[in-house]
Amino acid sequence: MAPSRAGRRRTRGAIDVLPSGGLRVRVYAGVDAVTGRRRNLVELIPPGPKAARQAEAARTRLLKQVDEQRQPRTNATVNQLLDQHFELSTWERSTRETYAGYATKHIRPLLGTVQVGALNARTFDSFHAELRRCRDHCGRTRYVDHRTPYEHKCDERCRTHTCKPLGAATIRQIHFILSGALKRAVRWGWISSNPIVFAETPPAPKAKPRPPSPEEAARILTEAWADPEWGTLVWLAIVTGVRRGELCALRWVDVDLSTGVISVSRSIGQRNRDTWEKDTKDHQHRRIAVDEETVGILAEHRRRLEERCAALGEPVPAGAYVFSLAPDNSTYMRPNSVSERYSDLADRLGIATSLHKLRHYSATELIAAGVDIRTVAGRLGHGGGGTTTLRVYAAWVSESDQRAAGNLGARMPARPSEPSARRRSADRAPFPYEVVAAALGAQIEAGELTDGEFLPGIKTLAVMHGVAVGTAHRAVNLLLESGQVEVVAGRGTRVGKAHPGAD
Repeated sequence: MAPSRAGRRRTRGAIDVLPSGGLRVRVYAGVDAVTGRRRNLVELIPPGPKAARQAEAARTRLLKQVDEQRQPRTNATVNQLLDQHFELSTWERSTRETYAGYATKHIRPLLGTVQVGALNARTFDSFHAELRRCRDHCGRTRYVDHRTPYEHKCDERCRTHTCKPLGAATIRQIHFILSGALKRAVRWGWISSNPIVFAETPPAPKAKPRPPSPEEAARILTEAWADPEWGTLVWLAIVTGVRRGELCALRWVDVDLSTGVISVSRSIGQRNRDTWEKDTKDHQHRRIAVDEETVGILAEHRRRLEERCAALGEPVPAGAYVFSLAPDNSTYMRPNSVSERYSDLADRLGIATSLHKLRHYSATELIAAGVDIRTVAGRLGHGGGGTTTLRVYAAWVSESDQRAAGNLGARMPARPSEPSARRRSADRAPFPYEVVAAALGAQIEAGELTDGEFLPGIKTLAVMHGVAVGTAHRAVNLLLESGQVEVVAGRGTRVGKAHPGAD
């Protein structure tokens, strides 16, 4: 049975009578920005004597929302918003692919079908909690994590699923992906405000750089120098602190051996087996000065390239890369391959480190040597005038403080000898409990308190000497430590040592 029409009121909005006796309030809210379909704001009023009045109030309230444009102007879902957000964003390729992976793995399965207008702070707080609970969004069901998605015979590598939280840095990136998409929705008029700003922003993970020690760095260099080409790459990574992609993209035209300056203006991106040349991470070109020893190492590296090209009967290519697996250095090295070779080297030496930690090592040594933060940030390619450098490497600034403390300690005068206990007691006034203990000890030595006689109770001693009960208790403990009295269970404190048969 279709609902009957009670009629339109004031030409805007309608109130329909439902078979149950309740009322349905409908207000036209325009055309959906995504689907192009008509949109109505609807509110149901339960039956009752006040239903008509409540329906009129609801109609007025919905009309006001339409006039103020406070209601969602689209029924678009998060999936539809993300599709348009990714289409219009100008991210670099590797960033785009990384964000698309986060969206596919974490955002779309959990929030994809939710309407943008239905999102609120509680939705995002619950979403973040789920990301912290399990990165695979298992739904708290038990299943087996198979070693491969293909048909196979299960062995010990196929284990019962164990929930593992998503990393704090990844959760924070996902949060900012959604924040950027919702900002677009606000600008387009889809929603009146960005609901994610009311949610708790995931905290930034604390930076814990763990660079190799100078001794470990020396062992790594020694092992790498078995192949001078590879040793030169590791040496330059330590000296310059450049990123692995920037190292792979370095060309000889970027190296000025006469001035000892290296220009960093490009990088190599890689995702799976696909690689491409791109701009640097901070989109800034920087120049890094190197020492004479490094200039000499690079000159030898260049001579080896010239000798190989001469043997091939070809000149050195104009765009030759500094590091390459090709005889004429005409192609760049893959960043993942460089990282894997370095990890294999570290594993052979039993050192828990990675290629990126050489970047930490360079920064740490520069800071410890007293180089100012802005200079260190410039060499590393950190933007913000050194803010990132301080945030990541602030813990290592303490090494410089420790060296300063060591230098100051070496110049301090000799520490005065520690005074004896007798001298310390003579140099200060005795504490109240010491005064009481001395008075009792004097009575024992004078025979006023005879051997085997029990001392008055603690409260009585406190009254007799005009001190607190705790002070009297400490005085008796002092006599116990000196062996002048003993405690008899159930009787009290007795002067002298144990007396067999006295009990």
